Amino acid sequence: MITTGQIIRCKAAVAWEAGKPLVMEEVEVAPPQKHEVRIKILFTSLCHTDVYFWEAKGQTPLFPRIFGHEAGGIVESIGEGVTDLAPGDHVLPIFTGECGDWPHCHSEESNMCDLLRINTERGGMIHDGESRFSINGKPIHHFVGTSTFSEYTVIHSGQVAKINPDAPLDKVCIVSCGLSTGLEAPLNVANPKKGQSVAIFGLGAVGLAAVEGARIAGASRIIGVDLNSKRFDEAKKFGVTEFVNPKDHDKLVQQVIAEMTNGGVDRSVECTGSVQAMIQAFECVHDGWGVAVLVGVPSKDDAFKTHPMNFLNERTLKGTFFGNYKPKTDIPGLVEKYMNKELEIEKFITHTVPFSEINKAFDYMMKGEGIRCIITMGA
Repeated sequence: MITTGQIIRCKAAVAWEAGKPLVMEEVEVAPPQKHEVRIKILFTSLCHTDVYFWEAKGQTPLFPRIFGHEAGGIVESIGEGVTDLAPGDHVLPIFTGECGDWPHCHSEESNMCDLLRINTERGGMIHDGESRFSINGKPIHHFVGTSTFSEYTVIHSGQVAKINPDAPLDKVCIVSCGLSTGLEAPLNVANPKKGQSVAIFGLGAVGLAAVEGARIAGASRIIGVDLNSKRFDEAKKFGVTEFVNPKDHDKLVQQVIAEMTNGGVDRSVECTGSVQAMIQAFECVHDGWGVAVLVGVPSKDDAFKTHPMNFLNERTLKGTFFGNYKPKTDIPGLVEKYMNKELEIEKFITHTVPFSEINKAFDYMMKGEGIRCIITMGA
């Protein structure tokens, strides 16, 4: 290709300050280095994690920065040592990776690659620590190794999943984070038996994906817990059978749920990142066999506090990272499930905006409107 080995100038939405609207800028994107690929991003989506670090609340600020990690695109060029990807491949960038060389990658019980595990404080590439983005010679920081709010981006090849070229990238792009994370928390980790009850804390995109997973698993009762009662009508479309808003009760939510279910739910999945919700999710499961799974990412200074008797009474607490998926190995198969009509994706997509209006996506999320907003690059 004519751009191989050359600097590419393109549009990117740059966050110059915490909490301030992104600014459309012309950036220079350097060629990929060793074990890297440069990707033309066609569609991207806004995830709450982008908003969380854009706000920089309770986190180390790192600006200017190009956010974005839920996307789909086409490989433009590859760097030295890349053998499993080629220009023209349709791919999903992933915020975590699978290098294939370290113990976690070889373990059937883990997807937490030692080399490419998510690092929100890293602003450059692993190979040399340098950024591949710049404006007039000034480096612009990367975000979780993906930075998909740019028409072109450079990513470590271990964070790139090659998928079926017939899959519509404007749909399957959301598989690269939120949908996968939520969907497999019940299926891979909580493992409810058919007919059991499940409580889902948080009914955003990840929580609704968890509802979908619980429904697929055959849960008989799916209790949605959220502070926004407006989300219940949408959640019913995904399989939520009952709704609890903690603000509507004088009692602790875990007590409310225990009374609703004769002692507690069989399984619970927490998808908010609130440490209080994590405690509630754990304490609302039934003693003897209840399992709670934590999905949300807490603030770095949070601490989980519960009485040890909750463990001695045979409640189980688990955590999961990216739904226990290995990015390169498992994500292509999830896309195939969509292609085979075994998985619905369209119902998660509620808005579409052109790249030039990316700040609208932030507005929708900040107002709690919709589930996923697809951002069309080049528009």
